[in-house]
Amino acid sequence: MKQYETLFRRHTANPILTGKDWPYSINSVFNAGATLLPNGSTLLLCRVEDRRGLSHLCAARSVNGADGWEIDREPTLLPKPDEYPEEIWGIEDPRITYMPELKKFAVAYTSYSRGGPGVSLALTEDFRSFERIGVVMPPDDKDAALLPRRINGFWALIHRPMTPLGAHVWISYSPDLRHWGSHKLMLEARRGAWWDANKIGMSPPPIETSRGWLMIYHGVRRTPSSSIYRLGLALFDLDQPDKCLIRGDSWMFAPEAEYERHGDVQDVVFPCGYTVAPDADTINLYYGAADSSIALAHGSIRSLLSWLDANGHSEHASDRRHK
Repeated sequence: MKQYETLFRRHTANPILTGKDWPYSINSVFNAGATLLPNGSTLLLCRVEDRRGLSHLCAARSVNGADGWEIDREPTLLPKPDEYPEEIWGIEDPRITYMPELKKFAVAYTSYSRGGPGVSLALTEDFRSFERIGVVMPPDDKDAALLPRRINGFWALIHRPMTPLGAHVWISYSPDLRHWGSHKLMLEARRGAWWDANKIGMSPPPIETSRGWLMIYHGVRRTPSSSIYRLGLALFDLDQPDKCLIRGDSWMFAPEAEYERHGDVQDVVFPCGYTVAPDADTINLYYGAADSSIALAHGSIRSLLSWLDANGHSEHASDRRHK
């Protein structure tokens, strides 16, 4: 049996950010959204869990995206439960999309209400001030991100509602970022003993390539002792994002390092953001490790697509119905 291909190389200084780096007292930092700023530096919008167990968001900036991080001295975006009661138990797992039409960054994040986790949106130009749109997908829903441009005149939001039949990836459309409809199933969790059976979700926002929207998604394998969060790949049509073109059969990145296997939640790699280098190929993937730190891995978009061609299959509605 041939050795599996390594698609992402872990940064040698991993983890690149931990709670010890923070300028104020916290429990842990993980699951950061990522983007490049106009000056070429990298911004991470990190999920920070305080010592009560509630989360907020805090920005960290780096010239090279790997070290020398400058962390906001105070929380960047705090829950505001008096105005937004859906945030009463914190805000989590941000995913950042730059929207050229709006000339703003959109942040999709999980707002934790008394009814469970839902999807909220906020807009910002500088990650100093934010315009909250509020909750757009009610509980139980999370793992959301916007596509950077309209599809057939409508904004598109990818998200993961939970149902008694499982957790699958959906896409919804809106004329104004506030009212959502035309919901379509995008990627279905497999059944049985698969690595991504029963529960999946998008990880960072999809990557737009000439061949389609490339999605890195997570699958959860439940074991007698816990769960394992691994990463897979799927490719979707550029003009019909609910149409899956190719889906990888196996996972392509999994917890292996000590900082990924042991922490507040063991055996978790969970990316919420990436940046792409000027060569339009090199990708820096930022991921939460064991819900306790932020790590970095380097890959190639071309290599991801080649791996998908060699290790995937075509997905059609008829295939899904017969799984």
